[in-house]
Amino acid sequence: MAATEISSPKRDHLMATAWRLFYRDGLRVVGIDTILAEAGVAKMTLYNHFASKEELIIAILEKRDREFRESIAARVDAAGPDPVARLLAVFDWLEGWFASEGFKGCVFIRALSEYPEPTHPIHQTAWRHKIAIQAALTNLCAAAGAKDPAALANTLSLLIDGAIVAAHATQTTAPAHAARATAASLLKLATA
Repeated sequence: MAATEISSPKRDHLMATAWRLFYRDGLRVVGIDTILAEAGVAKMTLYNHFASKEELIIAILEKRDREFRESIAARVDAAGPDPVARLLAVFDWLEGWFASEGFKGCVFIRALSEYPEPTHPIHQTAWRHKIAIQAALTNLCAAAGAKDPAALANTLSLLIDGAIVAAHATQTTAPAHAARATAASLLKLATA
């Protein structure tokens, strides 16, 4: 599990540097020495905050999970009280993310791919994020009147992951538009 989350400037700097490198180059590819060189810190500084590279990756994934879910929730809340608008706001959030500078796909999809063993702690951390997003979608689908909110949320999760991969491949926001339109159609079918 991740190290105790006591923020310090050095810990925050290490995490920011590691995040940038991991997101750009991959979790397995980037070594501790590269992170240390980029961060300009000694190995002992890293190990004062994290017991291993694995622990550093987990801490970063957990931080990104919190940031993503808070950001999505803020976008959903900004959509107002209409339950359909709130659900579709998730796809509007995707569009903003896809348009953001440096978008390189989903670190959680990458983690699941790079650490494919389901019992690996990094895989489990990434999967917990995907499950949390699906749970939030289930709640939104229920509020929007879906007859089977869990089934619709599962389908929307697959749609979102496909849009993420397509946006990464094309470097456009078009997959978010297509996913939003598809989600609206699926919601109509699910509430009919």
